[in-house]
Amino acid sequence: MAFENLSDREKLVLFNLISHYIESADPVGSRVIADRFRMGISSATIRNTLQDLEDLGLVEQPHTSAGRVPTDKGYRVYVDYLLKPDTLSETEKETIKQSILREGRGISEILGQTARVLSDITDQLGLTVAPRFEEGVLGSLRLIPVSEGRLMVVVIVKSGLARSLILEVEASVSDSALREVEQGLTERLTGLTLSEIRRTITERMAGVSGQGRLIKLVMDAKDRIWTEDRAGDLHYAGTNTLLSKPEFADRGRLSKLMKVLEDGKVLLEFLGEAEREGLIITIGEENKMDEIINCSLVKSTYRVGNITGTIGIIGPTRMPYAKAVSIVEYTARSITELLAGMKPAKEL
Repeated sequence: MAFENLSDREKLVLFNLISHYIESADPVGSRVIADRFRMGISSATIRNTLQDLEDLGLVEQPHTSAGRVPTDKGYRVYVDYLLKPDTLSETEKETIKQSILREGRGISEILGQTARVLSDITDQLGLTVAPRFEEGVLGSLRLIPVSEGRLMVVVIVKSGLARSLILEVEASVSDSALREVEQGLTERLTGLTLSEIRRTITERMAGVSGQGRLIKLVMDAKDRIWTEDRAGDLHYAGTNTLLSKPEFADRGRLSKLMKVLEDGKVLLEFLGEAEREGLIITIGEENKMDEIINCSLVKSTYRVGNITGTIGIIGPTRMPYAKAVSIVEYTARSITELLAGMKPAKEL
């Protein structure tokens, strides 16, 4: 159905119905729309318009004697064509920025606090996802002896983020040998993404002379060094806020959502499936996950150099999209600005 085919009256009635339903959570009848919005048309005319919208699949009646509620398709028309995002006040903007900074300047702390801020301000479930480290381009690599038989590998990407892990070595290694290996790895791998390095390091390091034992150790550990462990990358807050919403009166729905949050892996994969950067809204069955198929997701990307992460909110399809969109977009921009000003080599 083309939006252009809707009459101005149908657009206005749909907008008013959804606006009222978002506030009330009660099915909306023609008399309610007529009394509240003063459209200058009769309740009977509005009732006929609602029937037309129902025929188009934009609204539905949960019960024959009830008013109408929006369908997922109706929300999609509302979000894509009728929605006007709220303008945040300077006070609201300052609150977001100061709240994000409250618990220190480490990335994990910032993202954890951001999830709480999103939940508090929107009254939905707040989500943040750490940047995908393996998409980063290698800037430098350090090999640091930490004890007899133990070597720390520090990988720093060009955005300034860093991660480290410990490798076991059979014997102590001299500083000169470590510098030689560092130089060989840096010369052949700098400028590649970490995922590219993982796939091709064996071929790229073939034929490197000297310190073959240490080079082999690094190559054999490629899945540990160049592959990120995303177990701690998902932060969320606000599950208690969902308890107060009528859509979650069925505790089974909330239980399913909690399980997917606690596991994290499936949701991380789903949140990372953005075909483009910026704001994305998925509604109801568009989410393709049983656990959130009756919810809406409003998410946006933030950047750390050439790497992107995701923030957003999950809540019932009956959420105040105008406010949610403005808050999520502004928060994403704020995180990008904040992380751009951080000192390099902040470890994930």
